[in-house]
Parts: sequence; C-alpha cells; structure tokens
Amino acid sequence: MAKAKGKEQQKRDIARNRKAFHEFDMVERFEAGIELTGTEVKSLRENNCQLTDAFVLIRKGEAWLHNLHISPYSHGSYNNPDPDRKRRLLLHRKQIMVLSQKVKERGLAIVPLRMYFSDNNYVKVEIALARGKKMHDKRQAMAERDAKRDLERAMKARFH
Repeated sequence: MAKAKGKEQQKRDIARNRKAFHEFDMVERFEAGIELTGTEVKSLRENNCQLTDAFVLIRKGEAWLHNLHISPYSHGSYNNPDPDRKRRLLLHRKQIMVLSQKVKERGLAIVPLRMYFSDNNYVKVEIALARGKKMHDKRQAMAERDAKRDLERAMKARFH
C-alpha cells in the first residue's frame, strides 16, 4: 500500500497548547524547526512533552523557545540534557525580523501552538503571533461555543 502524497498525509502531533487558544487571539501562524539532541527526539517519540507554559523570545537575531518541558528519555544515560533548557527555533532570517518587528510595534506575543513530526519525520513547532484576550472576550467565546453546541444538539435531535 503506497503512502499518501502531499497534504493528505497526516502530521503526527506530539503536543498541543490548548491553553493558548483560550488566552490569545491568533494573528499569524508560522512553522519552525527546532534544534534538539538525539535523546530529546527519542523522548518526543514517547510523547513526553509539555507545551502549556512555553513562549518564544527573539534575542540577537535568533528565536528561542523557553519553558518547553521534554522529559528525559527513559533509556538515556548521563547524555540526557536539561528538560527545561532553552531551545533554538529554526526560522528564516526574514521571518525572524518580521516577528521581532511586530512584537515590538504592536505588543503581540509569540506562542507555540503545537509540536508535531512532519512528513519526513522532522520535529516541527507551529508558532503564532498572538494578541492577549480580555476577560469579556473569553466570556463571549465561551457563550458562542455553548450556543453552537446547543444548536448542533437541536439539529441532531430533529433529524434522528
């Protein structure tokens, strides 16, 4: 059986940052590679990753991912790196410049949304320029979700 080509092939998620969608409005999304050691990749294959408190900072023309927790590899030895170390994101220089300018100008934040293995088994991080939500925005989003859920229930009950 041949593998699916192109966009049909699913990307395998390692971790998602659900909290980011509650706290922020996403303005623009980017895909970035990440610089990892071998035991970190093996640990990610065991789904040992936590993205909830992670954030991206740009320092000296490089993008760094902070507070990403990758648990030590279970069969690793003294070679296991610090689980909470800073990790460099691999982006084009123009993308880094655009991100840093927008963060400085408009007061946006850069948050990681998810980590996944790409089609050719590289670890990728989806990051987004995000604007913080106010409390009333969160309440409005919750009300919209509830209304949509009620509508779907009513439609399902009517047709079944």
